[in-house]
Amino acid sequence: MPPADPTLDVERSLFRSGAPVVIGIDEVGRGAIAGVVAVGACAIVSVSDAAPAGLRDSKLLSAPRRAAVEPLVRSWALAVAVGEAEPAEVDALGIIAALGLAGRRALIQLFEQGVDVAASCVLLDGSHDWLTPALVSPPRVIARVKADRDCAAVAGASVVAKQHRDALMVADHELWPPYEWSGNKGYGSAGHFAAIAEHGATERHRRTWLRSASAAAETLPISV
Repeated sequence: MPPADPTLDVERSLFRSGAPVVIGIDEVGRGAIAGVVAVGACAIVSVSDAAPAGLRDSKLLSAPRRAAVEPLVRSWALAVAVGEAEPAEVDALGIIAALGLAGRRALIQLFEQGVDVAASCVLLDGSHDWLTPALVSPPRVIARVKADRDCAAVAGASVVAKQHRDALMVADHELWPPYEWSGNKGYGSAGHFAAIAEHGATERHRRTWLRSASAAAETLPISV
């Protein structure tokens, strides 16, 4: 049986507890070996309409369906944002701190759009709160396993982040076509590793990840 569509049940319970805004947050690109790690944020208020038709966790949507749903999410939400951490930042900080950095950047974007982030309640996908340590004055953060599947605000964040990151990888593919990023989106496919073996790594690769990958045992040069 396929998973049920996400609902607003959790978000409405948070509104009833006094939260004026709920911000769903989800990350995309955590396991990639190239490209940014992106964190999507989707802010909604208690008067928001029912979730857009067809909204699901981005991993459960085909590329055409995701492209169709993403503008509906943007119209439905109070505000959306996507923060990024660059490959060099992932190398320097580690993936958990890089996620926090990208999440902080997403929240700053929401604040610049007029969202009262400090008073909000953040609903974070997963079992680990990697966001709070990155914030000087964090709002209330609730980590929830499978929130991207069950909670509409988090599903919305996942769709917006996935569309944003995929577009970046397609643009990078135009600059570095041998790595096939328009298809693999920076993940470790066989063709991707073969291109690294032949051409070396680029500035868009996470070099610390490559050195630990079984398919890239040797230190890889940076291509120009």
